[in-house]
Amino acid sequence: MSGPVRILGIDPGLRRTGWGLVIAEGNRLSYVACGTVVSSEKEALATRLRQLHDGLAERVRALEPDEVAVEETFVNKDAQATLKLGHARAIALLVPALAGLPVAEYAANLVKKTVVGTGHAEKRQIQAMIRVLLPKADPTSPDAADALAIAVTHAHHRRARALGA
Repeated sequence: MSGPVRILGIDPGLRRTGWGLVIAEGNRLSYVACGTVVSSEKEALATRLRQLHDGLAERVRALEPDEVAVEETFVNKDAQATLKLGHARAIALLVPALAGLPVAEYAANLVKKTVVGTGHAEKRQIQAMIRVLLPKADPTSPDAADALAIAVTHAHHRRARALGA
């Protein structure tokens, strides 16, 4: 586990799936890139899922990550919305798995606690801390900032996960 590791964080969503790549070398993190894959709300669900798949597959090919981290599904009161999020999350897990990459999953509260210090942080707090932890980062959306937070969380927890495996 020595040497630089390219970590791709993915924040799944049916409308917008955020992605962010960092390089972890020891305790040092470096920002590489971030962005959002968008699906068209006017299209059928299957088409939207294909749009997410194709966009994420292109990001995986272009960025060449070593490891991927995906946020676990947040269950809310709207069962239909939760189910649709689950579909998007399946794409976020499938794309790196098809590329042969190891995929870790993290609860939203753990991501917030790791990056901000509290498990109930707001999106603006996450964005602010990402700018502190990764000064060169320029997330243009909350989804991209969340994806970087997921990558940072994986960088901090990957050794413990490897020891536990």
